Amino acid sequence: MKITVAGLGPGNHEYVLPIVQRALAEAEVIIGYDYYFQFAEKWIDPSAELISMPLGDEEKRAYRAIEEALKDKRVLVIGSGDASVYSMAAIVYEMTAKRDHDEIDLETLPGVSAFLAAGSLLGAPLGHDFCCISLSDLMTPWGTIEKRIRGAAMGDFVTSLYNPRSKKRYWQLERLRKIYLEERSADTPVTIVRQATRPEQDIKITTLGELDVNDVDMFCLVMIGNSQTFRHKNHLITPRGYLNRKPKTGGEIQQESFRIVSEHVSQLPFSTSDKWAVTRLVHTTGVMDDHQYYKASLQAIDVISDHLKKGGEIVTDVTMVASGITRAFVGKYGNAVHCLLNEKEAYEIAESEGITRTQAGMQLAMKKFPNALYVVGNAPTALFEITDKLREDDSFCPAGVVGVPVGFVNVIESKEQLSQVQNVPWVIVEGNRGGSNIAAALVNAAFTLEQAENYY
Repeated sequence: MKITVAGLGPGNHEYVLPIVQRALAEAEVIIGYDYYFQFAEKWIDPSAELISMPLGDEEKRAYRAIEEALKDKRVLVIGSGDASVYSMAAIVYEMTAKRDHDEIDLETLPGVSAFLAAGSLLGAPLGHDFCCISLSDLMTPWGTIEKRIRGAAMGDFVTSLYNPRSKKRYWQLERLRKIYLEERSADTPVTIVRQATRPEQDIKITTLGELDVNDVDMFCLVMIGNSQTFRHKNHLITPRGYLNRKPKTGGEIQQESFRIVSEHVSQLPFSTSDKWAVTRLVHTTGVMDDHQYYKASLQAIDVISDHLKKGGEIVTDVTMVASGITRAFVGKYGNAVHCLLNEKEAYEIAESEGITRTQAGMQLAMKKFPNALYVVGNAPTALFEITDKLREDDSFCPAGVVGVPVGFVNVIESKEQLSQVQNVPWVIVEGNRGGSNIAAALVNAAFTLEQAENYY
């Protein structure tokens, strides 16, 4: 006992697969919608029993197929396109399973579905991820359909629409168009393919913004491109990505990362220099919204960049900051990077004055390198030393201060003090955020400021 379900393709005899042609010739009973028999008559054995039923009697067709199979006849259920795409396979399998007819073998033979036929006629619209949605709410609640529509629109899928519009279901396609326009450009290519591969075939290429739903009926398949789909002559092309391959090398990956971040921050009310600093900051933290914590005095990044490219010295509070500053940049411009945390004298000062070694190291550095760039990525006490020195000693005139200590004690206070400094360029990341990696990232941003032109 066996039921075979087969798709006849979109309607043209040349699209009926040989395996389906053979099944048509061997079947003793063929069951289907009245309209479809005209596409199969070429291969049907004259002795076969033909059982035709009107549209809407899918359940009855499945039930009749089971009845005939139980008589041990070779039963073939036909449908258009592919039997498993919005066609008879689902209901035949479902009814057979739910009625516990385990004695009946089931088989599905493939066919060329309407969206595949339309895709071939158009050239290459299905070159990347795609989906199919039926707009018929006869058996599926509209709320469910709309949820799928929004998912496809947001997911940027090329979308083929089955059952797009009929006399009684006339509003759904326009509703879909409105939803898609919330997610996609009005210039997105849209194609209406009517009676694909049949003598009456007609193809209209338009756009999402100009789509006239009155041009669509039940004999049409509507295909909506994704954000990359474009028109060439009478073809639609959705690139797979061969000409824009995924970055592989370290440099390529970094550049692509910067591009992604820069798109996110491009509209922020920052100067180009500050946008570049924010790009390097977010690239380091991996948190897109960290831009809201970035603050800098006017043209601070520009001034710091000029200092570094003239070979200016750098002082850091801890060795981790020094390690994070790219060696290639330091080597290119001849910058000396100092961290006096572990100097013998720093130990002695810390012990005698009862202060931290970072404070002691910073005291030593400010005497030796009063015009350096000062970078604090760990210790708020080190930043306090700097701000106190700026307030008390006019001879201390650093090229700038990057103050991004991290933690929960004295961190916010130290950054607030720095933000009130008026005579020295400064950069901070507000709140408890910070760290050696962020401090180094901001310095590296100043080293590479010219790269901002590639992104902004």
